[in-house]
Amino acid sequence: MDYVKRKNLKELKKALTQKQYEICFLKSTEAPFSGKYLHNKARGIYQCVVCGEKLFLSDDKFESGTGWPSFDKVAENEKVKLKVDLSHGMKRIEVLCKNCGAHLGHLFDDGPTATRKRYCINSLALNFKSS
Repeated sequence: MDYVKRKNLKELKKALTQKQYEICFLKSTEAPFSGKYLHNKARGIYQCVVCGEKLFLSDDKFESGTGWPSFDKVAENEKVKLKVDLSHGMKRIEVLCKNCGAHLGHLFDDGPTATRKRYCINSLALNFKSS
C-alpha cells in the first residue's frame, strides 16, 4: 500500500482508464468474456496495471470457462494479499496486489490443476509483458 501513499489518487486516476480505476480501487469487475487477456496465449508475465508488480506467469494460466483470465498460482510468493470478501451476499476470497493494494479479482478452490486454485483476475487490472 506504500505505492498508493507515494502517488496520490489524482495521479492514479490520470494514469488509469476510468474502468481500470473502478476495478482496482472501487472493487468493480469487468464483464465476463470481455477482457483482452482472456484468450491471450503469448508467453510472458502479467503485471499489476497500477504499480507494475510481477503477479502471474503465462505458464500458470488456464482456460476456466468463467470469462476471466485464470491462473493456478502467483508468480512469486507474497506478491498478492488475500482477504475475505463478503460482498454481494457471497463469501469469496479477494485477491489484491500486495505492493499497491489494487483489487485484482478473486481466488477459488476449484481449479483443475494440482494446486486446486483458480485466481480469477480482471484483465483491466493487468498489463502483459511478452517474454
